[in-house]
Amino acid sequence: MDDKMCDFETEWGKMLNGETYEATHPEFLKRLERTRDRLWEFNNLRPSQVDKQREIIRQLLGVCGEKFHFNQPFRCDYGCNIYLGENFFANFNLTILDEAEVRIGDNVLIGPNVSIYTACHPLNAAERSTGVEWAEKVIIGNNVWIGGSTTILPGVTIGDNAVIGGGSVVTKNVEPNTVVAGNPAKVIKRL
Repeated sequence: MDDKMCDFETEWGKMLNGETYEATHPEFLKRLERTRDRLWEFNNLRPSQVDKQREIIRQLLGVCGEKFHFNQPFRCDYGCNIYLGENFFANFNLTILDEAEVRIGDNVLIGPNVSIYTACHPLNAAERSTGVEWAEKVIIGNNVWIGGSTTILPGVTIGDNAVIGGGSVVTKNVEPNTVVAGNPAKVIKRL
C-alpha cells in the first residue's frame, strides 16, 4: 500500500472515530464522486425499476434489511456508513451526510425532505478554511416516525417508538416513546 493510501486510511479511521480529520484529502473526494455517480444512476432510474434501485442501494449502504424502499431522489456522502434495519421507508429527498455512522432500526418511516447530518466544522473561520472537520454518529431506534422537512443534527440518538413532528430541528437526544416537535425539538407528548 502506498503512503498516500496509508495516510488516507488513517484519516478515514479518524473520521469514523469522531476525531478531527483532513476532509479535503484527495481520496475522500474520489470516494464522494464514486458515490454521487451511483446515486445519479439510482435517482435517474424509472420509478418502476425497483429491482435495479434496490441493487444500487444494497451496493451503496453498509447494511440494509430485506425490506426497504427509498423514493427518489436520495442523497448521501459515502453510503457505506449507513446501516438500516428491516422495513425501512424513506420518502422523497432524503439526505444523509454519513461521515460518521448512521444507524437506523427496524420499522422506521421517514417523511419527505428529511436531512440527517453527522459532519461538524470548526467555529473558528481560519481553522474551518483548512478543510478539517469531525463527525458524530446518529442513531435512530426502532419504530420511529420522522415527519417531513425534519433536520437531525450530529450526535443525536432517537429512542424507540419516538415520533418527530414535521419541520423539527433535532439538536439533542430524543427519549423513547415521546413525540417531539419544533426548533429546537422539544417533548410535546409522552406515548
